[in-house]
Amino acid sequence: MVKYSRESDNPTKFCKTRDSDFRVHFKNTRETTDATSRLLLTMAREYLEDAPVHEQAMPFTRFCRGVGRTAQAKNRHSNGQGCSSVKSVKYILVLLKHAESNADLKGLDVNSPYISHIQVTQA
Repeated sequence: MVKYSRESDNPTKFCKTRDSDFRVHFKNTRETTDATSRLLLTMAREYLEDAPVHEQAMPFTRFCRGVGRTAQAKNRHSNGQGCSSVKSVKYILVLLKHAESNADLKGLDVNSPYISHIQVTQA
């Protein structure tokens, strides 16, 4: 049994996914997950697919020392600091794909799930 950081209130309407040992920067991945939490799964996927082609920037709110300013980050209610962390986005997209397939396997509606909890821990 895999240990998760948060248990669900209603396991029949809840799907989980988890992965470990990603070779990515912790701070970039934390800011990427913070930008996508509390979004619908489809909206989060669209947002993350725009990041590698530099159409959307991930706003940096906590670990923002030394990060440049961009107008794309200001659109996401940030202090203007942000960047497109391509490697972190790629791995988060893989996790979202796993979550969508887990929801489909449980028989949940794939079009309406939202990200209620997402966590990144430092190695």
